[in-house]
Amino acid sequence: MSTPQVQDHHALRFLTAGSVDDGKSTLIGRLLFDSRAILADQLDTLEKKAAGAPIDLSLLTDGLEAEREQGITIDVAYRYFATKHRKFIIADAPGHEQYTRNMVTAAAGSDAAVVLVDITKLDTHQTPLVLLPQTRRHSLLAHLLRVPSIVFAVNKLDAVADPQQAFDAVSVALRAFAEAAGIAVAGIVPVSALRGDNVTQTLVTDGTDWSTWYSGPTLLQLLESLPAAQERTEGDLLIPVQYVAREGEGTGNQPRTLWGRIAHGSVKAGDDVQIFPSGQRAVVAEVRLAGSVVDRVEAGRSAGVVLDRQLDVSRGDWISTPDSVNGMQSFAATLAWLDTEPAVVGRKYWVRHGNRWVQARIASIESRLDIHTLEAIDAHELAVNEIGHVIVETQQPLPVEAYASNRSGGSLIVVDPTTNRTSGALLVKSAAA
Repeated sequence: MSTPQVQDHHALRFLTAGSVDDGKSTLIGRLLFDSRAILADQLDTLEKKAAGAPIDLSLLTDGLEAEREQGITIDVAYRYFATKHRKFIIADAPGHEQYTRNMVTAAAGSDAAVVLVDITKLDTHQTPLVLLPQTRRHSLLAHLLRVPSIVFAVNKLDAVADPQQAFDAVSVALRAFAEAAGIAVAGIVPVSALRGDNVTQTLVTDGTDWSTWYSGPTLLQLLESLPAAQERTEGDLLIPVQYVAREGEGTGNQPRTLWGRIAHGSVKAGDDVQIFPSGQRAVVAEVRLAGSVVDRVEAGRSAGVVLDRQLDVSRGDWISTPDSVNGMQSFAATLAWLDTEPAVVGRKYWVRHGNRWVQARIASIESRLDIHTLEAIDAHELAVNEIGHVIVETQQPLPVEAYASNRSGGSLIVVDPTTNRTSGALLVKSAAA
């Protein structure tokens, strides 16, 4: 069996996605169980509930009472485990359409997505084989949200008569879909989450060695080899100010530390910087990391910046390399709509960019993506879970960037001003003409 080499020792954040009952929670439970990341009291509780039957591993992630009662995942559950090669942070995302917003939340900060495909729900003798809509939707969302590595785990192969034929048929369909959607596939892996086949151990079911038709890695071996997302550390600096801390007591002359997670670039003492939106300039006097003064902090880490003079800087402002940021009030974006109330042209919403809230409206809906044909079709509104191309206008200029080049500068969330529901996710494509 070909085993990929571990290329990155950073902790890997990945989510499991896919349709309802594809086995996402069971897969995570299997990873935790096989890696011995389950506490003794948890295992004891599961064994008592099983009463001699096989343990229901999905209960390790389905923590809400409603989830256990209905046997579904509602909220995103995060779990942690480690192997001798790497540490992992897992997000178990819901499969139901009405909880797609939770899947988007989990995908936004993930390094990889494991999209499960339940082979028992597909007609593997059909030509062409038709994938489930939620499999396509979650894959597209992960791709749009710039999740670097997308893996397809073909699950429940122990439940089909001819696993080789079934896996080959699904693999062909997945690769055709991915190619049409522009998705780079990190791997397609056959597994049985319930039995543990090819999750952490070599694929063997009922004493039959399946290595005669599958010579790739186990799912865990593949995950250990995937790169963690790294933000751009070279070039211009961009920091969204999240918190302003003043040290000491007394007058306003005390130095203030401007804290934020660096979106791209790096910062060190002596750097010239500019504040958006005020346009004021200063020189970095000191840089802090976790409370200690350091020489330099790079993208992907939170930094505390002390300026050489007092400026009016607050949460929601941005620190950047001088003349590198252009404020925009109109831009083109991909909109993933998550609200039961449709997105309509002209309606006002609140949008959050970095840590700044501004009013905005959808100036136009250019098209909607058909997840079955992957074609852009005319649309005048976007219903729940639909994805479209829109033009957005904001009340105040924002330093937006193309999402393809920077996740922090190119993403916004949309909030309904009446209900305060998170209504959508905006991924900037370019400035509007």
